[in-house]
Amino acid sequence: MSSNTDIAYEVLSPWAEADPVPIRAINARISDLSGKKLGLFCNTKRVAEPTLKVIENRLKKKYTSVTFSWFYNTVPNEAIMEQPRKDEFENWLKGVDEVIAAYGD
Repeated sequence: MSSNTDIAYEVLSPWAEADPVPIRAINARISDLSGKKLGLFCNTKRVAEPTLKVIENRLKKKYTSVTFSWFYNTVPNEAIMEQPRKDEFENWLKGVDEVIAAYGD
């Protein structure tokens, strides 16, 4: 068995070289939840609703003037914008200030 000590390996980094882009929100964040109407978007996963209920209860304690509106996506594994309730969903969105979505398994 021969041994070759002249073998060289090139080691590559898994990290890509990229220009750093500052993280920014899609929409501006609201500064205060007081008096706002929050939409709670719940999909068909079994833990989504209990998760949103906890969030709702905690926010009600902190912001007593906040109100909530629920929307249940009843079609599993389908984008809301591709189902028959698209118009209902868009109208619901118009009636809330912000949306909290939960997808829970």
